[in-house]
Amino acid sequence: MVPAQYYLVLSAAMFCIGLFGILTRRNALLFLMSVEIMLTAGNINLVAFSLQYGNLTGQVFSLFTIALAAAEVAVGIGIILVLYRNFRGVDVTKATTMRW
Repeated sequence: MVPAQYYLVLSAAMFCIGLFGILTRRNALLFLMSVEIMLTAGNINLVAFSLQYGNLTGQVFSLFTIALAAAEVAVGIGIILVLYRNFRGVDVTKATTMRW
């Protein structure tokens, strides 16, 4: 059996990659992908601790997080389509000029 520390290191690395993607990218699609990587890192933590302690609570929370991620992607794609329609691109720095 693989120790939980390996899962935690993998999760920390994935979270750092996602955070780096959020802080450095301007493309909205890459921004959403980075958020998904960070949510996946959290899911790995939940499942790793669930397996370590023999409790299914972490896996249930992981399923809720996956459902939340699916809803976030649906809303995010809608926002990206509006951004592309208004500015002819998906650069998130141009969205600061949007007004009501």
